[in-house]
Amino acid sequence: MMIACLLLLVSFICMLLMKVPIAVAIAASTVVAILATGEAPDAVVAMKMVNGIDSFALLAIPFFVLSGLLMGRGGMAVRLIDFANALMGRFTGGLGYVNTLTCMLFGSISGSAAAAVSSIGGFIIPEMEKKGYDRSYGVAITTTAATTGLLIPPSNIMIIYAVSAGSVSIAGMFLAGIIPGIVTGLLIMLVGGVLAYIRGYGSGEASSIGEVWYRFRRAVLSLTLVVIVMGGILGGVFTATEAAAIAVAYSLFLAMVVYGEVKVKDLPEILLQSAITTSIVMLLIASSCAMSYFLTIHNVPQVISASLLALSDNPIVIFLVINMLLLLVGTFMDMTPAVLIFTPIFLPVVMELGMHPLHFGIVMIANLCIGLCTPPVGSCLFIGCSVGKVEMSKVAVPMIPFFCAMGVALLLITYVPSLSMILPELMGLVK
Repeated sequence: MMIACLLLLVSFICMLLMKVPIAVAIAASTVVAILATGEAPDAVVAMKMVNGIDSFALLAIPFFVLSGLLMGRGGMAVRLIDFANALMGRFTGGLGYVNTLTCMLFGSISGSAAAAVSSIGGFIIPEMEKKGYDRSYGVAITTTAATTGLLIPPSNIMIIYAVSAGSVSIAGMFLAGIIPGIVTGLLIMLVGGVLAYIRGYGSGEASSIGEVWYRFRRAVLSLTLVVIVMGGILGGVFTATEAAAIAVAYSLFLAMVVYGEVKVKDLPEILLQSAITTSIVMLLIASSCAMSYFLTIHNVPQVISASLLALSDNPIVIFLVINMLLLLVGTFMDMTPAVLIFTPIFLPVVMELGMHPLHFGIVMIANLCIGLCTPPVGSCLFIGCSVGKVEMSKVAVPMIPFFCAMGVALLLITYVPSLSMILPELMGLVK
């Protein structure tokens, strides 16, 4: 077992160093390990990859991806920024609050942190610079705030976790992430406000009640998407997959008919981008399922579980160790394969220590969100630097206070289960 797993690990790391795409690296290293050990037919990799994406729940992913792209191109970002500015722009460092709140709103609508960084950052980072904010500060707060959209539903990664964990309710995951997402956003706002006060960033003009109401009316149709999706799922009107399809229809209606920002000629490009993104996600899921199979037949989850439980019988210590391991994983592995590979490994451990699968799902997502903002594979960080036209080296120091905010949020989410569990329990999704 040790030789087989070592071969898998070495081949995987070598491929990453050669800049092989991570989905290909996962699948190829699994094939290499299986062929070298001869413990399973080589065709089993293809079979496990196909079976891994043969899930009705995963049909929601392409629909939510398309819905997010339509929202990004359909003028929703500008309306949300205007609404957030009317609410928060009057305060010291107000544009930092506006940035965070808008990322939270847009991320929850689009379900994509990358879309939030590119859509919101493209508008607000230059605006912040005009108002005297340091550009690196704008990139740092946009990059970290955008990840809150992965905790506030609807979220593709929650669907992936629910499928990977087995008998976990997608609706329960959606509800469990609301309060942790808000807590994370508020802590990022707090840090941003303190930095703005120290650096002397000014405030904007106060908006009248009439102006706030006008901006809200312009943004309300975009915000209604979350109400439709969550209300329909929780009310039993439709499943998460059907909700995703409805989200596409609603987004298309807003983008083309109500706002008129998307034209018929734009649809082929949007559909192509949606297909590309979906294919990448599905390939990651498929290849990660194959690797998970290899790890399972070599009893790696059981060995790691036993090793962790042997360290201590104190849940606080074990949860801290798991968080540290996931933080390390998040620095070099994308969120989707990390969830698929490490959920079967760590979930039995935390369940034995009394942590509910819904709670652990939120802990894992909150943890890996930090990895989206760290090199070498932090996709949100790369997009933020690209949109903000700032070198990564200049963003490293401004990111540290926001990392601390996300770290505090992670500890609260881990050790205060009610933050994640209270809403699912109130809705009767957890017994």
